[in-house]
Amino acid sequence: MGWANDSVPPGFILLGFSDHPGLEPVLFVLVLLCYLLTLAGNITIIVVSYLDPSLHTPMYFFLSNLSFLDLCFTSSLAPQTLVNLRGLEKTITYRGCVVQLYTSLALGSTECVLLAVMALDRYVAVCKPLHYTVIMSPRLCHQMAMASWFSGVANSLVHSTFTLQLPLCGNRKLDHFICEVPALLKLACVDTTVNELVLFVVSILFLILAPALILVSYGFIAQAVLRIKSAETRHKALSTCSSHLTVVVVFYGTIIYMYLQPRDSYAQDQGKFISLFYTMVTPALNPVIYTLRNKDVKEALKKLLLGKLCFHRM
Repeated sequence: MGWANDSVPPGFILLGFSDHPGLEPVLFVLVLLCYLLTLAGNITIIVVSYLDPSLHTPMYFFLSNLSFLDLCFTSSLAPQTLVNLRGLEKTITYRGCVVQLYTSLALGSTECVLLAVMALDRYVAVCKPLHYTVIMSPRLCHQMAMASWFSGVANSLVHSTFTLQLPLCGNRKLDHFICEVPALLKLACVDTTVNELVLFVVSILFLILAPALILVSYGFIAQAVLRIKSAETRHKALSTCSSHLTVVVVFYGTIIYMYLQPRDSYAQDQGKFISLFYTMVTPALNPVIYTLRNKDVKEALKKLLLGKLCFHRM
Protein backbone atom coordinates (compact mmCIF):
# COMPACT_ATOMS: atom_id res chain seq x y z
CA MET A 1 0.00 0.00 0.00
CA GLY A 2 1.40 3.35 -0.97
CA TRP A 3 2.09 5.88 1.76
CA ALA A 4 3.30 9.43 1.18
CA ASN A 5 6.93 9.97 2.32
CA ASP A 6 6.87 6.86 4.45
CA SER A 7 8.82 3.71 3.62
CA VAL A 8 7.39 1.66 6.48
CA PRO A 9 3.55 1.57 6.44
CA PRO A 10 2.06 2.50 9.82
CA GLY A 11 -0.98 0.78 11.25
CA PHE A 12 -4.62 1.69 10.89
CA ILE A 13 -7.07 3.29 13.28
CA LEU A 14 -10.22 1.20 13.14
CA LEU A 15 -13.06 3.63 13.81
CA GLY A 16 -15.52 0.75 14.02
CA PHE A 17 -18.50 1.71 16.16
CA SER A 18 -16.75 4.60 17.96
CA ASP A 19 -19.49 6.98 16.80
CA HIS A 20 -21.88 4.83 18.91
CA PRO A 21 -19.95 4.63 22.22
CA GLY A 22 -23.01 3.52 24.17
CA LEU A 23 -23.43 0.58 21.82
CA GLU A 24 -19.87 -0.74 22.10
CA PRO A 25 -20.35 -2.65 25.42
CA VAL A 26 -23.44 -4.34 23.98
CA LEU A 27 -21.57 -5.26 20.80
CA PHE A 28 -18.64 -6.56 22.87
CA VAL A 29 -20.96 -8.97 24.70
CA LEU A 30 -22.65 -9.96 21.42
CA VAL A 31 -19.36 -10.65 19.64
CA LEU A 32 -17.98 -12.57 22.64
CA LEU A 33 -21.11 -14.75 22.91
CA CYS A 34 -21.15 -15.40 19.17
CA TYR A 35 -17.46 -16.30 19.19
CA LEU A 36 -17.89 -18.72 22.09
CA LEU A 37 -20.94 -20.28 20.39
CA THR A 38 -18.99 -20.56 17.14
CA LEU A 39 -16.12 -22.34 18.89
CA ALA A 40 -18.36 -24.69 20.89
CA GLY A 41 -20.86 -25.45 18.10
CA ASN A 42 -18.42 -26.00 15.25
CA ILE A 43 -15.92 -27.98 17.32
CA THR A 44 -18.81 -30.19 18.46
CA ILE A 45 -19.88 -30.87 14.86
CA ILE A 46 -16.29 -31.70 13.83
CA VAL A 47 -15.76 -34.05 16.81
CA VAL A 48 -19.14 -35.78 16.45
CA SER A 49 -18.68 -36.24 12.70
CA TYR A 50 -15.27 -37.78 13.32
CA LEU A 51 -16.22 -40.07 16.21
CA ASP A 52 -19.59 -41.40 14.98
CA PRO A 53 -19.14 -43.97 12.17
CA SER A 54 -22.71 -43.36 10.94
CA LEU A 55 -21.69 -39.80 10.05
CA HIS A 56 -18.75 -40.87 7.88
CA THR A 57 -20.58 -39.78 4.73
CA PRO A 58 -19.92 -37.09 2.09
CA MET A 59 -22.54 -34.79 3.62
CA TYR A 60 -20.83 -34.71 7.02
CA PHE A 61 -17.38 -34.55 5.44
CA PHE A 62 -18.42 -31.28 3.78
CA LEU A 63 -20.22 -30.13 6.93
CA SER A 64 -17.00 -30.67 8.91
CA ASN A 65 -15.15 -28.60 6.31
CA LEU A 66 -17.76 -25.85 6.70
CA SER A 67 -17.42 -25.94 10.49
CA PHE A 68 -13.63 -25.74 10.24
CA LEU A 69 -13.98 -22.79 7.84
CA ASP A 70 -16.31 -20.96 10.22
CA LEU A 71 -13.93 -21.58 13.11
CA CYS A 72 -10.97 -20.13 11.23
CA PHE A 73 -12.98 -17.29 9.66
CA THR A 74 -14.35 -15.99 12.96
CA SER A 75 -11.02 -16.54 14.75
CA SER A 76 -9.27 -14.35 12.17
CA LEU A 77 -11.58 -11.43 13.06
CA ALA A 78 -13.17 -11.79 16.50
CA PRO A 79 -10.13 -11.38 18.81
CA GLN A 80 -9.08 -8.06 17.23
CA THR A 81 -12.71 -6.88 17.19
CA LEU A 82 -13.10 -7.68 20.90
CA VAL A 83 -9.89 -5.82 21.76
CA ASN A 84 -11.00 -2.72 19.84
CA LEU A 85 -14.52 -2.76 21.29
CA ARG A 86 -13.13 -2.99 24.81
CA GLY A 87 -10.04 -0.77 24.62
CA LEU A 88 -9.45 2.92 24.07
CA GLU A 89 -6.85 2.47 21.31
CA LYS A 90 -8.72 1.06 18.33
CA THR A 91 -5.71 0.24 16.19
CA ILE A 92 -4.35 -2.60 14.10
CA THR A 93 -0.82 -2.92 12.75
CA TYR A 94 -0.25 -2.84 9.01
CA ARG A 95 0.90 -6.46 9.01
CA GLY A 96 -2.07 -7.43 11.14
CA CYS A 97 -4.40 -5.75 8.66
CA VAL A 98 -2.74 -7.52 5.72
CA VAL A 99 -2.98 -10.93 7.42
CA GLN A 100 -6.59 -10.29 8.38
CA LEU A 101 -7.50 -9.17 4.85
CA TYR A 102 -5.89 -12.14 3.06
CA THR A 103 -7.10 -14.73 5.59
CA SER A 104 -10.71 -13.62 6.03
CA LEU A 105 -11.24 -13.09 2.30
CA ALA A 106 -9.75 -16.50 1.45
CA LEU A 107 -11.93 -18.27 4.03
CA GLY A 108 -15.08 -16.36 3.08
CA SER A 109 -14.55 -17.09 -0.63
CA THR A 110 -13.91 -20.75 0.11
CA GLU A 111 -17.22 -20.93 1.96
CA CYS A 112 -19.04 -19.51 -1.09
CA VAL A 113 -17.79 -22.40 -3.22
CA LEU A 114 -18.16 -25.03 -0.49
CA LEU A 115 -21.85 -24.21 -0.05
CA ALA A 116 -22.33 -24.83 -3.79
CA VAL A 117 -20.47 -28.13 -3.48
CA MET A 118 -22.75 -29.13 -0.58
CA ALA A 119 -25.78 -28.36 -2.76
CA LEU A 120 -24.41 -30.69 -5.45
CA ASP A 121 -23.94 -33.38 -2.80
CA ARG A 122 -27.59 -33.00 -1.74
CA TYR A 123 -28.67 -33.14 -5.40
CA VAL A 124 -26.91 -36.47 -5.94
CA ALA A 125 -28.19 -37.85 -2.60
CA VAL A 126 -31.85 -37.01 -3.35
CA CYS A 127 -32.03 -37.34 -7.14
CA LYS A 128 -29.65 -40.28 -7.65
CA PRO A 129 -29.79 -42.19 -4.33
CA LEU A 130 -28.87 -45.59 -5.81
CA HIS A 131 -25.65 -44.21 -7.31
CA TYR A 132 -24.82 -41.83 -4.45
CA THR A 133 -21.96 -43.78 -2.88
CA VAL A 134 -20.42 -44.49 -6.30
CA ILE A 135 -20.64 -40.91 -7.57
CA MET A 136 -19.65 -39.19 -4.31
CA SER A 137 -16.56 -41.29 -3.72
CA PRO A 138 -14.06 -40.26 -1.03
CA ARG A 139 -11.59 -39.25 -3.74
CA LEU A 140 -14.11 -36.96 -5.47
CA CYS A 141 -15.17 -35.43 -2.13
CA HIS A 142 -11.57 -34.59 -1.27
CA GLN A 143 -11.00 -33.13 -4.74
CA MET A 144 -14.11 -30.95 -4.48
CA ALA A 145 -13.10 -29.74 -1.02
CA MET A 146 -9.57 -28.95 -2.26
CA ALA A 147 -11.01 -27.08 -5.26
CA SER A 148 -13.11 -24.97 -2.88
CA TRP A 149 -10.06 -24.06 -0.80
CA PHE A 150 -7.92 -23.37 -3.85
CA SER A 151 -10.51 -21.07 -5.46
CA GLY A 152 -10.93 -19.16 -2.19
CA VAL A 153 -7.19 -18.60 -1.79
CA ALA A 154 -6.87 -17.54 -5.45
CA ASN A 155 -9.71 -15.03 -5.08
CA SER A 156 -8.11 -13.58 -1.96
CA LEU A 157 -4.74 -13.23 -3.68
CA VAL A 158 -6.34 -11.25 -6.53
CA HIS A 159 -8.57 -8.96 -4.45
CA SER A 160 -6.22 -8.37 -1.54
CA THR A 161 -3.14 -7.77 -3.67
CA PHE A 162 -4.96 -5.31 -5.94
CA THR A 163 -6.36 -3.47 -2.91
CA LEU A 164 -3.03 -3.28 -1.08
CA GLN A 165 -1.38 -1.66 -4.10
CA LEU A 166 -3.56 1.45 -3.78
CA PRO A 167 -1.88 4.61 -2.43
CA LEU A 168 -3.54 5.98 0.68
CA CYS A 169 -1.52 9.22 0.95
CA GLY A 170 -1.21 8.92 4.72
CA ASN A 171 -4.85 8.07 5.40
CA ARG A 172 -4.93 5.84 8.47
CA LYS A 173 -8.51 6.08 9.71
CA LEU A 174 -10.39 3.04 8.44
CA ASP A 175 -14.14 3.51 8.94
CA HIS A 176 -14.76 -0.13 9.81
CA PHE A 177 -14.09 -2.64 12.60
CA ILE A 178 -12.12 -5.01 10.32
CA CYS A 179 -9.83 -4.73 7.31
CA GLU A 180 -12.25 -5.38 4.45
CA VAL A 181 -11.95 -4.60 0.73
CA PRO A 182 -14.90 -2.14 0.33
CA ALA A 183 -13.75 -0.08 3.33
CA LEU A 184 -10.12 -0.01 2.14
CA LEU A 185 -11.22 1.13 -1.32
CA LYS A 186 -12.95 4.12 0.26
CA LEU A 187 -9.67 5.00 2.01
CA ALA A 188 -7.68 5.25 -1.26
CA CYS A 189 -6.70 8.71 -2.53
CA VAL A 190 -6.77 7.72 -6.23
CA ASP A 191 -9.43 6.57 -8.67
CA THR A 192 -10.43 3.01 -7.76
CA THR A 193 -12.59 2.28 -10.81
CA VAL A 194 -10.31 -0.53 -12.03
CA ASN A 195 -10.19 -2.11 -8.57
CA GLU A 196 -13.96 -1.93 -8.26
CA LEU A 197 -14.35 -3.50 -11.71
CA VAL A 198 -12.01 -6.37 -10.80
CA LEU A 199 -13.87 -6.80 -7.51
CA PHE A 200 -17.23 -6.85 -9.30
CA VAL A 201 -16.17 -9.27 -12.07
CA VAL A 202 -14.51 -11.79 -9.75
CA SER A 203 -17.34 -11.47 -7.22
CA ILE A 204 -19.80 -12.55 -9.94
CA LEU A 205 -18.12 -15.96 -10.01
CA PHE A 206 -18.57 -16.43 -6.27
CA LEU A 207 -21.76 -14.49 -5.56
CA ILE A 208 -23.83 -15.05 -8.71
CA LEU A 209 -22.71 -18.29 -10.37
CA ALA A 210 -22.37 -20.24 -7.12
CA PRO A 211 -25.87 -19.30 -5.83
CA ALA A 212 -27.27 -19.95 -9.33
CA LEU A 213 -25.80 -23.47 -9.20
CA ILE A 214 -27.37 -23.94 -5.75
CA LEU A 215 -30.78 -22.77 -6.98
CA VAL A 216 -30.66 -25.13 -9.98
CA SER A 217 -29.65 -28.03 -7.73
CA TYR A 218 -32.53 -27.32 -5.36
CA GLY A 219 -34.93 -27.00 -8.27
CA PHE A 220 -34.16 -30.61 -9.22
CA ILE A 221 -34.23 -31.64 -5.54
CA ALA A 222 -37.73 -30.14 -5.10
CA GLN A 223 -39.01 -32.11 -8.10
CA ALA A 224 -37.48 -35.33 -6.74
CA VAL A 225 -38.86 -34.79 -3.21
CA LEU A 226 -42.39 -34.27 -4.54
CA ARG A 227 -42.18 -37.68 -6.22
CA ILE A 228 -41.19 -39.47 -3.00
CA LYS A 229 -44.12 -41.53 -1.70
CA SER A 230 -42.79 -42.27 1.79
CA ALA A 231 -43.67 -39.44 4.17
CA GLU A 232 -40.74 -40.29 6.47
CA THR A 233 -38.21 -40.28 3.63
CA ARG A 234 -39.65 -37.06 2.25
CA HIS A 235 -39.44 -35.40 5.68
CA LYS A 236 -35.80 -36.49 6.14
CA ALA A 237 -34.84 -35.12 2.71
CA LEU A 238 -36.60 -31.83 3.40
CA SER A 239 -35.00 -31.55 6.84
CA THR A 240 -31.41 -31.94 5.66
CA CYS A 241 -31.91 -29.76 2.59
CA SER A 242 -33.76 -26.98 4.43
CA SER A 243 -30.87 -26.66 6.90
CA HIS A 244 -28.41 -26.12 4.09
CA LEU A 245 -30.76 -23.78 2.24
CA THR A 246 -31.23 -21.65 5.37
CA VAL A 247 -27.46 -21.27 5.76
CA VAL A 248 -27.15 -20.39 2.06
CA VAL A 249 -29.81 -17.64 2.22
CA VAL A 250 -28.35 -16.04 5.36
CA PHE A 251 -24.74 -16.20 4.13
CA TYR A 252 -25.19 -15.13 0.51
CA GLY A 253 -27.80 -12.47 1.32
CA THR A 254 -25.40 -10.43 3.45
CA ILE A 255 -22.31 -11.02 1.28
CA ILE A 256 -24.08 -10.01 -1.94
CA TYR A 257 -25.29 -6.80 -0.32
CA MET A 258 -21.72 -5.93 0.69
CA TYR A 259 -19.83 -6.76 -2.48
CA LEU A 260 -22.19 -6.29 -5.43
CA GLN A 261 -23.67 -2.87 -4.75
CA PRO A 262 -22.22 0.33 -6.34
CA ARG A 263 -19.72 2.20 -4.20
CA ASP A 264 -21.82 5.40 -4.30
CA SER A 265 -24.73 3.63 -2.59
CA TYR A 266 -22.51 1.99 0.06
CA ALA A 267 -23.73 3.27 3.44
CA GLN A 268 -20.78 2.77 5.77
CA ASP A 269 -22.76 2.52 9.02
CA GLN A 270 -25.18 0.02 7.54
CA GLY A 271 -22.29 -1.89 5.98
CA LYS A 272 -20.59 -2.26 9.37
CA PHE A 273 -23.63 -3.87 10.96
CA ILE A 274 -24.09 -6.21 7.99
CA SER A 275 -20.40 -7.16 8.18
CA LEU A 276 -20.82 -7.81 11.89
CA PHE A 277 -23.73 -10.14 11.10
CA TYR A 278 -22.01 -12.30 8.51
CA THR A 279 -18.61 -12.36 10.25
CA MET A 280 -19.77 -13.03 13.80
CA VAL A 281 -23.44 -14.05 13.94
CA THR A 282 -23.71 -16.35 10.88
CA PRO A 283 -20.84 -18.71 11.91
CA ALA A 284 -22.52 -19.05 15.33
CA LEU A 285 -25.91 -19.79 13.77
CA ASN A 286 -24.69 -22.49 11.35
CA PRO A 287 -24.13 -25.22 13.99
CA VAL A 288 -27.49 -24.40 15.59
CA ILE A 289 -29.30 -24.62 12.25
CA TYR A 290 -27.69 -27.93 11.31
CA THR A 291 -28.11 -29.45 14.78
CA LEU A 292 -31.71 -28.46 15.45
CA ARG A 293 -32.98 -29.59 12.05
CA ASN A 294 -30.82 -32.70 11.66
CA LYS A 295 -31.92 -35.88 13.36
CA ASP A 296 -28.64 -37.70 12.63
CA VAL A 297 -26.53 -35.04 14.35
CA LYS A 298 -28.86 -34.94 17.37
CA GLU A 299 -28.71 -38.74 17.70
CA ALA A 300 -24.91 -38.69 17.40
CA LEU A 301 -24.73 -36.01 20.12
CA LYS A 302 -26.92 -38.12 22.41
CA LYS A 303 -24.73 -41.18 21.84
CA LEU A 304 -21.60 -39.16 22.53
CA LEU A 305 -23.02 -37.72 25.77
CA LEU A 306 -24.32 -41.12 26.92
CA GLY A 307 -20.94 -42.65 26.13
CA LYS A 308 -19.25 -40.06 28.32
CA LEU A 309 -21.76 -40.66 31.11
CA CYS A 310 -21.15 -44.40 30.93
CA PHE A 311 -17.40 -43.81 30.94
CA HIS A 312 -17.62 -41.64 34.04
CA ARG A 313 -19.82 -44.23 35.79
CA MET A 314 -17.22 -46.92 35.16
